[in-house]
Amino acid sequence: MTRPAPLVLVHGNPENAAVWGPLLGELQRDDVITLSPPGFGVPAPRSFAATVAGYREWLIARLEAFREPVDLVGHDWGGAHVVQVAMARPDLLRSWASDALGLYAPGYVWHPRAQVWQQEGAGEESAKQIFSGTLEERLGVVASLGMTGPAAERVAAGMDDSMGQAVLSLLRSAVQPVMADAGRGLAAARRRPGLALICLQDAGNASGTPQQHREAAEEAGAVIAGLEVGHWWPVTDPGPAAQALTGFWSRLNARPAD
Repeated sequence: MTRPAPLVLVHGNPENAAVWGPLLGELQRDDVITLSPPGFGVPAPRSFAATVAGYREWLIARLEAFREPVDLVGHDWGGAHVVQVAMARPDLLRSWASDALGLYAPGYVWHPRAQVWQQEGAGEESAKQIFSGTLEERLGVVASLGMTGPAAERVAAGMDDSMGQAVLSLLRSAVQPVMADAGRGLAAARRRPGLALICLQDAGNASGTPQQHREAAEEAGAVIAGLEVGHWWPVTDPGPAAQALTGFWSRLNARPAD
């Protein structure tokens, strides 16, 4: 049998590493490393480019520090970064899992709030309202997304002006056809086992429709797990994803060692 690989988790927007707390409780593993993208729960260096390419290179650099390939899991924009690494540096991975594959489908259209963030002026005003309010106001934003409980409170506490600026920079670097063009390379992700987590109750289809997720997953050669959960599943309903991930890794562990 193949021994388990280290598990690395990468979160998205508007989150910090606290978003993983409920999932970690389900997984009950002691080998988990959470990585926070610059600007999202950790300060961004002044020279850092908060762009699609910049976050890809940041994650690659962090994974290069590991002594062995890892099992990499991403949520929201973290899921998009995971796919970028799976396409560009599969040697750093034993496996990958993402709930954001739909972003790379040819017909993906950014959700309404993202389209506002991609506009000069309107984006700044939106980011100010969401990220620069009082803690009570930020708690209201998080609650409106559907997140509640201690993890959601820590997510709200981590939202600030610097996160808002990172969001604007990242989304503006991802104006279509940037993501669709990147999706043309999805077949390269086939070089490592992948798992597509499809949130079937994501009413806003923030990362794409279920069909777009499936199309991109098939192109990437990923196993498909349809989950009856919403977009913020790491906080609201981590059980189904934990079950899908555990089964996925168990099959990999059962393979004969090289």
